Amino acid sequence: MPSQTARLVLVTGPSGAGRSTAIRVMEDLGFEAIDNLPLSLLPRLLDGPPLRRPLVLGIDTRNRDFSTVALMDCLDSLGQMQGNPVELLYLDCRADVLSRRFSETRRRHPLAPEETPEDGIAREFDLLGPIRDRADVLVDTSEMTVHDLRTEVDRLFAAPDGRGLAVSIHSFSYKRGLPRGIDMVFDVRFLQNPYWQPELRGLTGMDPAVQAHVAADPRFTPFLEKVTDLTLTLLPAYIDEGKAHLAIGFGCTGGQHRSVTLAERLGQALAEAGWQVAIRHREQERRKASGGEA
Repeated sequence: MPSQTARLVLVTGPSGAGRSTAIRVMEDLGFEAIDNLPLSLLPRLLDGPPLRRPLVLGIDTRNRDFSTVALMDCLDSLGQMQGNPVELLYLDCRADVLSRRFSETRRRHPLAPEETPEDGIAREFDLLGPIRDRADVLVDTSEMTVHDLRTEVDRLFAAPDGRGLAVSIHSFSYKRGLPRGIDMVFDVRFLQNPYWQPELRGLTGMDPAVQAHVAADPRFTPFLEKVTDLTLTLLPAYIDEGKAHLAIGFGCTGGQHRSVTLAERLGQALAEAGWQVAIRHREQERRKASGGEA
């Protein structure tokens, strides 16, 4: 049986979403890495000598014995093992972004070598859907560069004791839909909107003037206090359940003022309480990636 301290992470997701990059980052963090491992070999690997260091395994749909049922059975059996934290990292990505990546690299999709990449992407999404639902950690790489993904994986898996709970707080616009992989979502469109103040319209919730305007709403402080208390109550419970990552989202109309303010304020409160926190502002990241266009 594996050792009591070894950490086992399975990494999967659609082709082109960044699995190989994530595995290389984890190898740099001290994980023993094996990519494209046939599922039939996993029991023999774990029945061997005790693991001396954390292990990351890349699971690819191209493997000859891959199937959704086989991987789900594997996860069930690993979950019954004693003494080893087992995590499934799923790297997700939108279909249109995957299609663009295949077009840019001129690669054929492994599940549709004689067809269009779109055919393979759709096939793989159907195949991986139930596995995505089982993920312990879901990272959407649609808006990420390779450097962004490296930073995110490093943040998630480089906790000093290897067992810390990584908390990410996201702001977003409801116009663009919910971010993928969010565990808790709060709609803050009930707060007064700085957009209607001409001097604040072009600013963001990172600006003190915007934060002051949002905080002046009499509903702001009691809401933030309740969300903070709820989060601080739940975090230890998630650790007890073996959860490695918790994603919290704040949404508003444009993802520019109110949601950014709340994400910053909650992030500050959690960091002051000693939690490992990362804050991401989706709409701000999109504007930067598009050269300032919304």
